[in-house]
Amino acid sequence: MSLKQQLSDAMKSAMKAKDSLRLTTVRMVLAAVKNREIEQRGELADEEVVGVLSSLVKQRKESVQLYREGGRAELAEKEEAELAILQEFLPAPLAVEEIASLIERAVAETGAAGPRDMGKVMKIVSAETRGRADGKLVSDMVRERLAHG
Repeated sequence: MSLKQQLSDAMKSAMKAKDSLRLTTVRMVLAAVKNREIEQRGELADEEVVGVLSSLVKQRKESVQLYREGGRAELAEKEEAELAILQEFLPAPLAVEEIASLIERAVAETGAAGPRDMGKVMKIVSAETRGRADGKLVSDMVRERLAHG
């Protein structure tokens, strides 16, 4: 079953259960997916839907941080609840060891020798970690690995 179909089914279940937070969150995801499809003039593959979900997760994380800093706990909690719902549809997150292993493989594949080659390595690693690892963490790990050869 495609990720888009899973989202549609989740929306129907939320309607039946009268779960308004889940319903509005899933509708928001479906709207974002639809907008991306309109931009690209075609159906999105599951990987592209994961990309949409990842960007929504990133937005929620940033909002939570800003609301916490601004002393708006009730808004931060709402964003965290949405974040938990969004993460249900993403693939299982990668462990740090798995990311390190992907980085090592990409370094070997590209023959990367130093910080100059970060773009080559990131291109490979980010494609494999999209939706499964924080981009900043991956970037920091690649930078660290290339700095120490």
